[in-house]
Amino acid sequence: MAKYLLLIIAVAVAWRLYLWIRAPHDAPTRSVALAFLFMGLSYPAAMPGGASGIDTLAGHGMARLAQNLLLLLAVYFLMCFYLYSADGPGARRRARWEGVVMALVAVGITLAAVTVPRDELGKPYVTVDMTVPQIFLFYTVAGLYLMYAIGAAAWWSAAYARMSRRPHATGLWMAAIGLVGMAAASAIRAVFVTVRWSGGSVPYRVNTYASLLLVVSSLLFAAGVTYSVARARATAMRLWLRRRRDHRRLAPLWQLLFEVYPQNHLGPASLGFWDRWRARGVHRRYHRRIVECRDGLVDISPYVVGRGEDVNLLDLEPAQLAQRLRVAADMIKNDVPAPGPAVALAMPKGEDRDEDVRQLIAVSDVLRLTA
Repeated sequence: MAKYLLLIIAVAVAWRLYLWIRAPHDAPTRSVALAFLFMGLSYPAAMPGGASGIDTLAGHGMARLAQNLLLLLAVYFLMCFYLYSADGPGARRRARWEGVVMALVAVGITLAAVTVPRDELGKPYVTVDMTVPQIFLFYTVAGLYLMYAIGAAAWWSAAYARMSRRPHATGLWMAAIGLVGMAAASAIRAVFVTVRWSGGSVPYRVNTYASLLLVVSSLLFAAGVTYSVARARATAMRLWLRRRRDHRRLAPLWQLLFEVYPQNHLGPASLGFWDRWRARGVHRRYHRRIVECRDGLVDISPYVVGRGEDVNLLDLEPAQLAQRLRVAADMIKNDVPAPGPAVALAMPKGEDRDEDVRQLIAVSDVLRLTA
């Protein structure tokens, strides 16, 4: 479970940092990127390998302090994301005040960590002695701030979800539910700290359930934040694949028309290798091929109907039109004069662009099969 969580966080961090690079002066984008960055850094600090490395370099128990400081920064910048998104006149002032509160909490838990008896803070959460005043303050202060900041972010996320439309609303509701779960897990752990400080004990299984709630909620939050972007990218990918496929399917019709009217060929805007794979290049080549096919059909149309022949070309089946196009191409290559005026070919019944492309593809598919 931890590996999947780290993978999701890593993908979210990379994507948000990329968006920040593209818009370096956008405060909400910067805030959410930093929130994910610090959240992502906090997980390695909590894992056995990362914790032992930090403790070796900085002293026993410093991994626990580093993890909590990173979490404080993560939830603070998460709050800033919502504050800046509101774009009100007091957003920056509120963000500064929230920064002061976060700094005071960070100073408080740092003082508690550096004054705690040796090796006490480095013990696992389920076995650490909560009756030690510094340890009690460390976990209580950090937990209450996390509960406050995450709870505030959950409230704002739900408020924005009610004002948004799908798919953004779906992602915001997922993030809000995840944040509520994270805030609940923080509150539960704060209660556990108080119970253990007063001399009571918390069953190991209950601690496990609270940790599981935190992990699942974190996954749901990360998925919610990336949901709308992932869905948009999936839609864009489907469109990219469809247009690459349609571009290839139009090749037989385009080739036939290009052989007789090479002057209709539009030069590519880019000759770069990656232009063949980038979305912009694929869409540009797709639309260029449609225009070239349409221009070619206009030019070849006088040769499609024989002199004195009474036929409605718009009623022809794709196979019939494909056969006439082959005959017309041979006439042009043999310099036969055009027997009639230009006419419309393979036109859609409405104004739908997709239907227009389907008409061209139907003819092109017949040309491929009868080549």
